[in-house]
This record gives sequence, C-alpha cells and structure tokens, in this order.
Amino acid sequence: MPAPDYQSLIDAPTWAFIRATEAAYAAQSPGPDIADQRRAYDAMCRAFHAGRPPGLHVTDEAVAGVPCRRYAGAGPAVLYFHGGGFVVGGLHSHDDVCAELAAATGLGVLAVDYRLCPEHPHPAAYDDCLAVARATPGPILLAGDSAGGALAAAVAAALRGPRLLGQVLIYPGLGGSGDSYRRHAQAPMLTAEDVAYYARLRGAGPQDATAAPLAGHDFTGLPPTLVLGAECDPLADDAPAYAARITAAGGRAAAFVEPGLVHGHLRARHSVPRARASFARVTSTLAAFAAGHWPFGDT
Repeated sequence: MPAPDYQSLIDAPTWAFIRATEAAYAAQSPGPDIADQRRAYDAMCRAFHAGRPPGLHVTDEAVAGVPCRRYAGAGPAVLYFHGGGFVVGGLHSHDDVCAELAAATGLGVLAVDYRLCPEHPHPAAYDDCLAVARATPGPILLAGDSAGGALAAAVAAALRGPRLLGQVLIYPGLGGSGDSYRRHAQAPMLTAEDVAYYARLRGAGPQDATAAPLAGHDFTGLPPTLVLGAECDPLADDAPAYAARITAAGGRAAAFVEPGLVHGHLRARHSVPRARASFARVTSTLAAFAAGHWPFGDT
C-alpha cells in the first residue's frame, strides 16, 4: 500500500498549524514523564487559546463530585468531554472551544474534568462522565473530541432514552480496526503508535464497549449522531464505521471525514479554513439537535 501523499492532501494553512503545534511542543521539551507530557500539552493549548467571547458567564462547580466548568446558555445542556488520550487535558485545555460552542449555539455547555490515566485507569473517566450525565437534569446533548468522543459514545450507550437529544463526536477513537490505522499509521499530529500507547496507559480490554464503543453489540436507541473524522488520521475510519452501526440499527447518524484535516484540528478553527468549516458543522448540528431537527436530509 503506497504511503499517503500528505504534501498534496494537506493544504498550506493546515501545514502551518501542524508546524506551529510541533514548535509549541518542542519549546517545552516534553520527556517520557506523564507530568511533563501534561505540562507540554497544556502549554501548547495555551499557545492556541483564542479567548472567550465577551459577555459569556463562566463558573466552576462540582457535579456528582466531578469538577466541571459551566458556560451559561439557554436550552438543553451540552456535556463536553475533552480530548487528550485519557492522559492529558482538562478544563483549561479546551476552555475556548467550550466557550465558543456556547456562544455559537446559545446553549449552555458543561465541560467535565474527568479523572486521567494512568493514575486512574479505565473505567474512571467513563464513570465520571456517566455520573455527570446522570446528575444533569433535563434533556442533554453529548459532545467530545478524540478521547472525549469515545467517552460521549460510551455514555450515550449507557443512557439512551428520550432525554438524550443528540451527540457530536469529533475525530473520536472508538476502538475500530479499519484500514486508516494502517494507511495513516504515520500521520502528522497522531500516529498509530500514539494510539496504542494511550490505549496501554488506559488499561481497558479491546472488547469492553465502555472503552471501545465499536465493540458493542447493541446500537439501538442511540440519539441522532454526527461523527466527524479527519482524513489524515489513524482514527479516520472509526467515524463512518460507528455511523453505519447506528443506521443499521434503525437510528439516525451522519459521518463526514473532513478532507485534508488532521487530528487535533479543533485548535486550527481560527487559522485553517477547512477546520473553520468543520467547527461550523459542529455548532450548527448541536443547535439543530437541541431544537429537535435532523439537519442532514435523508442521511
């Protein structure tokens, strides 16, 4: 199988984002120590932090004993689970993302600071996210990127039911085995080796559907779903695979594999036109799901 031609697949603005991310990491000289990795990741996220839209009311609180950050808004709450391989990230790393989700949709957003590996192996993060979802009253939506997308899908499988209005998963790792894991094993921003490393730290079995939602056997009753993959990402095939399972079970799901984009492109939403369009798809879909609309025609 020929290696992907990333020079032609990835456009100039995205390459600039990749190089800026690499430079932000290099400036921190992260070593193998987990604390160093977290410090470097947080510093990189600060370098891309776009600030909060003016006038947004934000408070920190505990929900079901889990630290959370609430971004005020109307309507059903969007529970947001951050990415970071279940190892890095937190309330600060995705603060601007959550703030912009709230501002763009008008919905309240609740970011969940779940416990991280390896100190807290699976199912700690899943347990935290599920506890917050169960403790949040009224109708809710679920959203998350990367590891957070996997958590959202696992929580959706546990909850099901009418109060779950929808879920939006952004380049999630759902435990698939599609060809993208080989085709894009050496992709910029995330490699197949990185995926395996984080899985080892998490300590979950490959057939545990609470960790790998594609290992599940029952996809009935799941909410309307948008799942976004990035073309240049080992996880790309998980998006259409998950959507296909839901539609085969009689549900509604749409999958888009964003052309030329890479893992982590949420941070590029202000500098890369393709990433900006993908983020607009996220916000418009959350708003539609909150209003009870399916925005993808007969998909």
